[in-house]
Amino acid sequence: MKPKELTVRGLILGALITTIFTAANVYLGLKVGLTFASSIPAAVISMAILSVVKDSSILENNIVQTVASAAGTLSAIIFVLPGLVIVGWWTGFPFWQSFLICLSGGVLGVLFTIPLRRALVTNSDLPYPEGVAAAEVLKVGSGTRGETKDETGEAREGLIAVILGSAASAGLAILTATRIAAASVTGFFRLGPTASSGYDVAFSLALVGAGHLVGLSVGMAMLTGLIIAWAIAVPILTSMNTPAEGATLAAYTLGIWRTQVRFIGAGAIAVAAIYTLARLAKPVVGGLVSTLAASRSQETKDDLDRDLSPGWILILTAACLLVAGYLAFTFVRSTVLAPHALTLTLIAVPFVLLGGFLIAGICGYMAGLIGASNSPISGVGILSIVLCASLLILAVSPTAATSPALVAFALFVTAIVFACATISNDNLQDLKTGQLVGASPMRQQIALIVGVAAGASVIPFVLNLLATAYGFAGAANVGVVAPNPLPAPQATLISALAQGVIGGSLNWKMLGIGALVGVGLILLDTALGAMNKLRIPPLAVGIGIYLPMSATFAVVVGAVISHWYGKRAQASANPDRAERLGTLVASGLIVGESLWGVINAGLIVGTSNDAPIGLVAEDFFLGPWLGLLCFAGIIIRLYWWMLQRSKAAR
Repeated sequence: MKPKELTVRGLILGALITTIFTAANVYLGLKVGLTFASSIPAAVISMAILSVVKDSSILENNIVQTVASAAGTLSAIIFVLPGLVIVGWWTGFPFWQSFLICLSGGVLGVLFTIPLRRALVTNSDLPYPEGVAAAEVLKVGSGTRGETKDETGEAREGLIAVILGSAASAGLAILTATRIAAASVTGFFRLGPTASSGYDVAFSLALVGAGHLVGLSVGMAMLTGLIIAWAIAVPILTSMNTPAEGATLAAYTLGIWRTQVRFIGAGAIAVAAIYTLARLAKPVVGGLVSTLAASRSQETKDDLDRDLSPGWILILTAACLLVAGYLAFTFVRSTVLAPHALTLTLIAVPFVLLGGFLIAGICGYMAGLIGASNSPISGVGILSIVLCASLLILAVSPTAATSPALVAFALFVTAIVFACATISNDNLQDLKTGQLVGASPMRQQIALIVGVAAGASVIPFVLNLLATAYGFAGAANVGVVAPNPLPAPQATLISALAQGVIGGSLNWKMLGIGALVGVGLILLDTALGAMNKLRIPPLAVGIGIYLPMSATFAVVVGAVISHWYGKRAQASANPDRAERLGTLVASGLIVGESLWGVINAGLIVGTSNDAPIGLVAEDFFLGPWLGLLCFAGIIIRLYWWMLQRSKAAR
C-alpha cells in the first residue's frame, strides 16, 4: 500500500511549525537582515512528532517540512513591507492588506516556478544544497524501510541538537535581557583630528548559528565588507568632514556611516546583483523554453512527475492578479493620486506578472546554485524598487504633494513582487527534496500554498507586535517602549531608494563609489575562482558594508567556527552525521534567540518597560565581561558536545 503523503494532520502540523518559525524569522530579519531556512529543523521536529503515529511516512514528513519551509522564505517580506511604516505612510500593519500582499505574491511564487521544475530540478545538475540536506535528514530519520522508525537514533539525536541549540541561545538572550550580562560591547575612537571609527560586537548566538550555516566563503566576504566599511571608508570620510557643534564622537561616526558608507554598500550590492542576474539570464531562459516545450509534448500520468494542472495554474494566477489589482486600486484611491488610480493599477498588475515571473526564474536558479539562505534576494529587491519607482514617475510626475504617495505605492507594489520572489526562492529547493525522497510535485505545490497562507496570517501580527515594542530605525516610532529600534536594514535601504528615485535625491556619488567597489569585488572573486582559491562573493561583501557591525561580526565568528568544526567532523567516525548535527544545532541557535525576541517584545508592550526583566542598571560594570564569558562558554560547550557525539557515532 502506498504510504500516506498529503494528510490533514501533516498540513496542520506544518502550519503550526510555520507559525513558530515565521515569528522567529521576522524578528531575526528585522534585527540583522538575515532569515534562516527552516526545512531541516522542521523535518526533524516532524519526524519526532510523527514517529508516534504508526502509519506516518517519509512522504508525510516531507509534506510537513514543505509547508514549514514557507517560514524561512515568506518572512523575507519584512525586507520591504516595514518600509511603509519607515516612510510614515502606515503607523502599523493593517491585517487584510498585509495578509493579501503576502498571500497573492506568495502563491504567484509557487505558480511561476512550476513550469521551471523539469529544467531546473528534474533535468538539472544544480546542487540544491539545502534541498539535498533536507532529503538526507528525512531519509536517515525515516529508517531503512522508508517509515519513521528511528533505528539509528539520528532523528532523536537531531531533535536533541535543535533543542540544545534553542535552549542555549534563548538562555543567553534571557540573561542579557536581565542586564546581568551585556548583549554587546560598543566603542568609538579617534584616528586623527576628525577621523574616527568604532566597533559594535553583539554576543548573539543566533548570528553564530547563521554564520555556521552560510559557511566560510560568505563569512570571509562579510568580514571583507566590515574592513572596507570600518577600517577604510569610515576613517577616510570622517577625516573629510567636520563634526557638528556639540555632536558626540559616537553620533558623528555613526552619522557618516549611515548617510554615506551605507550607500557605498548599496552600490556594491546593486552591481553584484546585476552581475549575478546577467550570468543567470541564458540558463534561465533556455531552461524555461525547454520546459515549456516538454510540458506541451509530454503529458505524464506518473505521479512522481505531475504538477498542478495548467488549468489550475491559470485560474490561481488570474485570482492572484485580481487580488493584486484590487489592492493596488484601493490603495491609490485613498491617496492624492486617486485621479490616476486606473493608470497606476494598469502599471502595477503587469509589473507584478512580468516582474514576478522573471524574478521567480532568477531566484529559483540562484537557490539551486547556492541555496535559499545564501540567495541574494536583497539585491533582487533593490532592483525591483528602483525599476518600479522609475515606471511610476514616468506615468505621474512627482510633486511635493504626490511624492510621498508615489513612494508608498512603489513600496506597496514591490512588496507583492517581493513576496513572489521569496517563495520562488524556496519552491524549487523543496521540489528537489521531494524528488530525492520520491514525493509528488503536485502534492508538494499544494502543501506550499497552504504554508504561504499560514505564514501570511502570522506575519501581520508579529510585525505589529515588534513595531509597537521596538519600532524601526528611521521611523517616527510614536509610543514605542524600547529605546533601541530594530535596524530593519533592507527595508530602510529600499525605502531610501524609493524616496531617492522619486524625489531625485539619491546619494549618487556614494552609490557610484560603491558600484566601482562592486566591479572590483567581481574581478577579485573571478580571479580567486580561476586560481581555485576561497571565493569572496561580491554580494556578501556589499552586505557586510551595508549592515551594522553588530549584525555581521558574530556571523563571521560562526563561519570560522563552522569551518574548524567541518574539518574535525571529516575526521570523525561518521562525517555526514557530524555535519548534520552541526547544522541542526546552528538552526536551534537561531530559533531559540529569535523566539525569545518575539516573547520579549510582548513583555515590553505589556509592561510598557523597555527592560521588563532587567535586574541591574544598564551600565552594570561586569556586564560586558559576563556577556563575553557566557557567549564563549556556551559556544565551546555546544561544539564540544557535537564533537563528542561525532566520536561516538558508528
